[in-house]
Amino acid sequence: MKQVDLYTDGACSGNPGAGGWGAILIYKGVEKELSGGEASTTNNRMEIYAVIAGLDCLKERCKVNVYSDSAYTVNAFTEGWIYGWIKNGWKKADGKPVANAELWQRLYNKTLEHEVNFIKVKGHADNEYNNRCDALARAAIKKLEG
Repeated sequence: MKQVDLYTDGACSGNPGAGGWGAILIYKGVEKELSGGEASTTNNRMEIYAVIAGLDCLKERCKVNVYSDSAYTVNAFTEGWIYGWIKNGWKKADGKPVANAELWQRLYNKTLEHEVNFIKVKGHADNEYNNRCDALARAAIKKLEG
């Protein structure tokens, strides 16, 4: 099975506001950069969407290490929150609906197609790929803001 690294980041100008996401897929030293955005969104939505977009590019089942500086995205899987949300019909422990449930559902379904390992990285530090993803996300926002 192919081993792929996926670095992701999301950003927002205002929260909510114009948002962007960036992702870099790396396979055997070959890098593919992706980015996009939405005119009115939140930082958390862009963080989740970046992972979905990266996983969408994979044409076959892969082992994927997802590197993200979003504790929200990483912890949903590493802390098992998402399994509780599914069990509770996409409701949090307090009974309120899970924010961004449709994106979480898409991401969860994508994780079933691959062997995915989520790894938290420190944002805006010395991780060159995380910094590049941040730059891609911010460039997507600039395009939206014209």
